[in-house]
Amino acid sequence: MIGKSRFLAVYALLGAAALYMTVHRDLGVPMKKPFEDFPAAVSSWKLTRESSLPESVQQVLKASDVLYREYVNPRGERVLLYVGYHDGGKESGEIHSPKHCLPGSGWCEVYSKRAEVATAGEKLKFVRALYQKGENKELFLYWFQVGKTSISDEYSLKVAEIANSVLHRRRDASFIRISVPVEGDDQKAALVGEQFVKDLIPTLREFLPS
Repeated sequence: MIGKSRFLAVYALLGAAALYMTVHRDLGVPMKKPFEDFPAAVSSWKLTRESSLPESVQQVLKASDVLYREYVNPRGERVLLYVGYHDGGKESGEIHSPKHCLPGSGWCEVYSKRAEVATAGEKLKFVRALYQKGENKELFLYWFQVGKTSISDEYSLKVAEIANSVLHRRRDASFIRISVPVEGDDQKAALVGEQFVKDLIPTLREFLPS
């Protein structure tokens, strides 16, 4: 009798889950402004180059909007900014972890650690990771943005997306990555990258939905 009750309970849960998956649809959340309106100057940083993703890459990522630019400060220090916004609608793809994408592009991880930086009235959580390809070294600072929350690990990103889907019918999220070429001292590159993050956040908030 107990065994039959358990089977009925499992079937009921599976039925409820199937019904939820059938009727539940997440809504695509538009940005406040498209990235084509992103300014050429961010604090003292000036735009020097803008790129677009190859079509083959975009077909895999299925980002709703992409910002891919190089900025330079008055001291000649360069950073490469990538922001991929996924609106969570049916045409939107999932964010791909750089832990898989960078090695797939030939980069080998030297180290990776989580960090925080105080910016625009909040502590932003991010990952600071040093990668090497041949003789070239690059420092990557990246995080996931879900609403007003910065997230530095893939597991918490999935939890936040599922919670938002269930509670608010939205799964929109962004991936932000800043890369800085390392010429000798990776700590100097880290300072350059963190200063760009601090200068970037107030402008980025004008574009991403909260």
